[in-house]
Amino acid sequence: MIETMGGGDGLLVVSRVCASLVAILVLTWALFFTTKPLNIYSVLHPLLMVIGLILISGEGILVHRWLDGSRKRKKLVHLWMQGVALGTGIIGIWTKFEPNFYTLHSWLGLLSVSLFGAQWLMGFISFWHRGEVRMSRMRVLPWHVFLGLYTYGLAVITAETGLLEKLTFLQTNGVVLKRSSEAMIVNGLGLWLAMLCGVVILTALTPKIFQQQNSDTKCYTS
Repeated sequence: MIETMGGGDGLLVVSRVCASLVAILVLTWALFFTTKPLNIYSVLHPLLMVIGLILISGEGILVHRWLDGSRKRKKLVHLWMQGVALGTGIIGIWTKFEPNFYTLHSWLGLLSVSLFGAQWLMGFISFWHRGEVRMSRMRVLPWHVFLGLYTYGLAVITAETGLLEKLTFLQTNGVVLKRSSEAMIVNGLGLWLAMLCGVVILTALTPKIFQQQNSDTKCYTS
């Protein structure tokens, strides 16, 4: 199926479709439903964390697939996109900052942004700093890839727990009915976030899968 879709190019299209649906749903929920308290910070939080941290970082992960040019140019764009995602994530946490964090969603949010910041710094030092030698970069690369995908997945899980937490609170207090339009939008947002996460990770790993398959084929034919 992946080969039919043109390798990673088809997956890249699917990831863009999922990201567009996620953006539409979160914008619709944050801007057009007034069941939430009319607070600008309550509106900004889901927008910054979903569109900023998740969608932009997802595009940053796949920058080596959709951007033409030299490796240096791709690394620079990747670095800046992940920096923008990190900045929006920090601002997003600030919009809902409370002195006492007691929910799983808040704990996961702090962990996600902290790991994201450490990952960005690790990437900057290892892949952009001119003083790093090639062998050192090669040793760090597998960990950079793993931590990048892990942190991205953790950010999606954090968003899912936030959606569940918010919707449960609204339904428990009788503000939103279980079969209301808002409930459908929030559930749909959670579903498409899960789909997006899987597609982004698969798209990021596809080149390595095909490279391994091609090398195995050459071994068999030789």
